[in-house]
Amino acid sequence: MNKLLLHPAAKPLLLALALLPFAQLLWGAVANTLGANPAEALIRGTGDWVLRFLCITLAVTPLREAFGLTGLARMRRMLGNVAFFYGVLHFLCYAWLDMGLDVPAIVADIPKRPFILVGTLALLLMVPLSATSFNRAIKALGAARWKRLHQAVYATALLGLLHFFWMRAGKNDFGEWAVYAVVMAVLLGWRLRRRLQRHSGVRLTS
Repeated sequence: MNKLLLHPAAKPLLLALALLPFAQLLWGAVANTLGANPAEALIRGTGDWVLRFLCITLAVTPLREAFGLTGLARMRRMLGNVAFFYGVLHFLCYAWLDMGLDVPAIVADIPKRPFILVGTLALLLMVPLSATSFNRAIKALGAARWKRLHQAVYATALLGLLHFFWMRAGKNDFGEWAVYAVVMAVLLGWRLRRRLQRHSGVRLTS
């Protein structure tokens, strides 16, 4: 498996697969096959893929350590950028299809609706992560500072989850939200457990 992950074609192939949902949504919009409310389908579809790729990105390190898949590490930044790509699409769909690209109306709407405010904050947090997702940024910032900056992905994931919760609260439908919540709880809980183990190990050996 590591040989496959380290193959030069693995990254472009994974990127192509990650962009398939975008292609399907785009085709659905062009072919008018998104149902009775295409705007809602596009806004909802892009939002779903933000959460999914955030979960996939957060799963890279646990999977790498659990199964020795060191080749997964080279995919993590790309997957994070894909999540950001879908986040930008999600916001653009809201701004265009819901608000008609009326900038003053968008600026006034964001603080009035908590779920949109939280979603916008999550997207803004992703901007510096995407902007520093290349090797030169790591060298410029230093590995330790870069790593601290990119820990903001945890806050992004939680804000995204809260955004989805508040959005579903209006319909009192939390089934799908609960799935994302469990997945993120496992992924973040794994990290917390590992950090506590490391701190306890340091105390025992000091």
